[in-house]
Amino acid sequence: MKIAANTVVSMHYQVKNSDDEILDTSEGKAPLNFIQGKGFLIPGLEAELNDKQAGDKFVCTIEPVNAYGEHHEGLVQRLPIDVFDQIEEIHEGMQLRASTDQGEQSIIITKIEDDFVTVDGNHPLAGLTLTFDVDVVEVREATEEELAHGHVHAEGGCGHEH
Repeated sequence: MKIAANTVVSMHYQVKNSDDEILDTSEGKAPLNFIQGKGFLIPGLEAELNDKQAGDKFVCTIEPVNAYGEHHEGLVQRLPIDVFDQIEEIHEGMQLRASTDQGEQSIIITKIEDDFVTVDGNHPLAGLTLTFDVDVVEVREATEEELAHGHVHAEGGCGHEH
């Protein structure tokens, strides 16, 4: 069976940046399972998976526009440290949820200096070209229940109420 919209895909993967640094991998773990076409993956990788089948192995490079987007300097801000007074301890690399004019947004503290904290609202992989090494393990039709719930179920159901 070929991968198409509403099929369940089980795959192993490794993703690297343009410096050939491994950013994530399923090696030594269970394969990643998802319903194709539901936006679980970045658009570029989802597109590359179409028409593949179990046993296919491939490498693809995804540009930022089809991955996590370009890095936007407007999402980087330098704030007074007292904005963080209600948080017991802050550190570089800390991820927080912030209220913005556009609603809740994830931010990362990228720098703490003197009385200022620099935060970045970009996805950590924004602006990066990513290379995926993919091994398609299994492809099957999604069940009606999986499609209704929007996620893959383990054998015997999903184990929670909807």
